[in-house]
Amino acid sequence: MNETAVNKGDARAVPAAAVDEVFLTDPSIRARRRETVTVAVSRLALVVLGLTGWELASGRVISDFWISSPSAVWSALARFMDNGQLLPAVQATLLEAAAGFAVGAGAGILIGLLFGVSRLIARIFDPFFVALNSIPRVALVPLFILWFGIGVETKAIFTATLVFFPVFMNTLAGARDVDRDLIDVLKVMGASRLDTVRRVLVPSALVWVFAGLRMSVPFALIGAVIAEMFTSNEGLGYLISVTANQYDTAGSFASLLITTILGLALTWIVSLVERRALRWRPAEA
Repeated sequence: MNETAVNKGDARAVPAAAVDEVFLTDPSIRARRRETVTVAVSRLALVVLGLTGWELASGRVISDFWISSPSAVWSALARFMDNGQLLPAVQATLLEAAAGFAVGAGAGILIGLLFGVSRLIARIFDPFFVALNSIPRVALVPLFILWFGIGVETKAIFTATLVFFPVFMNTLAGARDVDRDLIDVLKVMGASRLDTVRRVLVPSALVWVFAGLRMSVPFALIGAVIAEMFTSNEGLGYLISVTANQYDTAGSFASLLITTILGLALTWIVSLVERRALRWRPAEA
């Protein structure tokens, strides 16, 4: 009896070890790991190569007045940190971008789902949204200053106008991409319109919604920075404007670098939320 129990215990232990061994030796898993390492190393090599080429070209091939250099940009970043300009600028831009992103994305999702649910409403309002989307957003900044002043509200609203349309169009596309046969089956089973929206339309549109959100993150930062260049005495946009007016090329590049890093970080956060929200979706190979 004891020997049988031991054997059973071994049988339970062996599969776990065998599974680990399979995962360690599976050619497809090893290939994906090699690909991941190759991608990371290649990206790092490209960054190092680009920075090295930039540093060598600055002052030798092209005047550093026009393109600055990585070392000068690093010095400008250190200067911004020492004089206390960097952190308040980042905080101001992040606040405005986050507020505009929340308003624009929320409105885009709600109206996109509404248009997806009601074909009649979509047909009525479609030409008006096409017309609004055709307006150059930058041309709205003077009007927003006139209507809302030069506070955070103007920057957030302007940012929301940039974020709204990508999220709206992706949400609408996701709602229209739903399997109509599945909706018909739910109707036959007596499901209400709310049940159809909650159980079919929203899950179907989520993949499209997150695609729109990832696309809109750079627009949120662009909107905040552009509005700051017009209306503010703080933020990364204001810092870019001031350094450009002073012919401080290194300072301008440093401000743009921080803006780029913020964009990458915010996009990564949205992608992380997407992976958690869409855990049911098969992982990409």
